[in-house]
Amino acid sequence: MDRYIGLDAHTSSCTVAVVGPSGRQLTSQVVETNARALVSAIEAIPKSRHLCLEEGALAGWLYEMLAPHVQEIIVTAIPQSRGPKSDRRDAFGLAEMLRIGAIPRKVYKQRGRFTQLAYLAKAYQMLVSDDVRVQNRIKSLLRSRGIQVAGSAVYTTTGRSTYTDRLPAEAMTMADLLYQQHDHLSDLRKQAQKEMIAEARKHPEYRCVKSCPGLGEVRAALLLPVIVTPYRFANKRQFWAYCGLAVISRSSSDWVRTRTGEWVKAPVQQTRGLNKNFNHTLKTVYKGAATTVVGQARDEPFYQHYQRLLDGGTKPNLAKLTIARQIAAISLALWRNQEDYDQSKFKQPT
Repeated sequence: MDRYIGLDAHTSSCTVAVVGPSGRQLTSQVVETNARALVSAIEAIPKSRHLCLEEGALAGWLYEMLAPHVQEIIVTAIPQSRGPKSDRRDAFGLAEMLRIGAIPRKVYKQRGRFTQLAYLAKAYQMLVSDDVRVQNRIKSLLRSRGIQVAGSAVYTTTGRSTYTDRLPAEAMTMADLLYQQHDHLSDLRKQAQKEMIAEARKHPEYRCVKSCPGLGEVRAALLLPVIVTPYRFANKRQFWAYCGLAVISRSSSDWVRTRTGEWVKAPVQQTRGLNKNFNHTLKTVYKGAATTVVGQARDEPFYQHYQRLLDGGTKPNLAKLTIARQIAAISLALWRNQEDYDQSKFKQPT
């Protein structure tokens, strides 16, 4: 008989609630956030076990640890909570949503053989973010003293003295500390990038994805642990939505009556930008790939298509979005077919 389990996880304790197939609340207990204790609590529940837990800092670890002990495990995005709230209520709420099939949004957590690459990619992204933050602080310090600065020469060891010599003595210590932090982060960033690419090269999919125009070594390495498998997506439109490249349309009062009394579909339809529920890493990667193709790959069919879109009156930002969607679709197809990009196979959309 099926058992639906809701798990409300916290740093020190987890609340486990069990609901039967009829919706009856069977039992609940508080378990220490410990691998052995949680596995014992789950295995004490009769099969078949269906487990639901919320997305959070512990979700990845819990998924990896408990997946072998249940017949189904789902990670859901944290829903908005209204009214009375407690760990026990939340756990029973997760179990009930799983029982009736009302999970609002599922979060994919399985990493498989890309686990190590996922950690290396995350470390690289964190170091890039920290390095950019320090760079902005350096420029902010200089501009606060009326020193105009632009470009990247201010970060080099040879060009920074041109700007720091104009700072007052009181600000020199702060500037020196920021530059030391920037130098250390730059070295760590290069090391993280090297290790990430070395790990990505161990996977055969890396060569196929990297061959797509605009996707170099770094972008291809960032894609693998996020997508994990191309068969998660039924078609390219689902993948576009996951990447944040799907256009959202809104309409109202869709039907109007003609003079003859016949009801026809109204021609008015408004777009409301791109979907807001997406994976930020993938959107950054594919928009960056489109920017690279538009700015550098002049001999690619993608660039020629971009120029035709501009000549046809399409706005530059929308034309670049079209190129990003094409790169996303082609990279997914290359991964599925396990083949390299062939320029001669590029088909112009109609």
